[in-house]
Amino acid sequence: MFNSESIYLDNNATTKTDPRVLEAMLPYFTEVYANANSSHIEGLSVKDAVENAAWQIADLIGAKENEIIFTSGATEALNLAIKGLSHSSKKKIVTFKTEHKAVLDTCEYMETQGFHVDYFDVEPDGSINIEDLKNSVTKETLLVIVMMSNNETGTVHEIKAISEITQAHGAFLLCDTTQAIGKIDINTKDLGIDMLTISAHKFYGPKGIGALYVSNKSKIKLSGQIHGGGQQRNLRSGTLNVPGIIGLGKACEIAKSEMQNDETRISQLRNYLETELLKIDGTFVNGSVKNRIYNTTNICFPGVWSEQLIIALGNISLSSGSACSSVTSKPSHVLKALGLSDEDALSSIRFSLGRFTTSEEIDFAIRKVTELVHQLRA
Repeated sequence: MFNSESIYLDNNATTKTDPRVLEAMLPYFTEVYANANSSHIEGLSVKDAVENAAWQIADLIGAKENEIIFTSGATEALNLAIKGLSHSSKKKIVTFKTEHKAVLDTCEYMETQGFHVDYFDVEPDGSINIEDLKNSVTKETLLVIVMMSNNETGTVHEIKAISEITQAHGAFLLCDTTQAIGKIDINTKDLGIDMLTISAHKFYGPKGIGALYVSNKSKIKLSGQIHGGGQQRNLRSGTLNVPGIIGLGKACEIAKSEMQNDETRISQLRNYLETELLKIDGTFVNGSVKNRIYNTTNICFPGVWSEQLIIALGNISLSSGSACSSVTSKPSHVLKALGLSDEDALSSIRFSLGRFTTSEEIDFAIRKVTELVHQLRA
């Protein structure tokens, strides 16, 4: 039954945990709770479950179980991947101005450690100019960092074309798939990805668990950033978050079997939402409308402050940008990189739909947003 008291359209910030994921996790809190590093039978049983979760993750991204390192989420995974290469003799990193703050802030730190970082511009639709990148990556480049799908606009980048450039110059490719994992098909081997980051809560898993994929073939030698008991081959010490790991594995298993159905249904809802909201005078979509993830639309409502609209909407959960930087009232760095003025950036709202979004919710949101935009402009 439709309930207009709470409508959640901020799934790029976080998703509801799928009940099937929660069901898989629960026994590991109270019934099968041994430490996965213990050598007794109970511990070995838990270790087997952890290894199965690693297989579920690897199966989703075309990898091997021993290429998966469990972390607390994508932010930690990105920090491990980038800072873990601090010992390298190569000191050049290439990334893009539309990357997540977890990348940009870590790269700023790397600059204090003697690294040179190039922050590339993007095209007005948020896409990457492959020819410009080709002319900038050299034999001295250690790492190229790029997200597969932008968290604010949904723009999907040409990862295969980028990996061909990095491989030609002996650089590593780190791909942040936080917004893409579980939504679009990813095969690390086919795409030529050396490292990849995952966060469970972005695709119906629990918060506080993620993973870093590190390709065996790339022979990357990372230095661990958390020291202690030497778990996970000394790359990430600490007792494993077993319930979280089980939840992440289950989320991957569900995504693999239901990805196509999710895309078909959610894309139809997103397209309908976008079409109706663009009937409001002056509105326009930020970012590419051709190459983007199917659940996301970022729409500018000129003349209306996004934060004012979000507050007025009340029971409809929306976002003006990344949840990790929404505590500030500054215009989105992503939208600014696309060339938007401060005014238009501060008048833009991201709608991100999910597995549990209904057509009734979308109808209600369209009516409510349209009504309030007209009121706030009056």
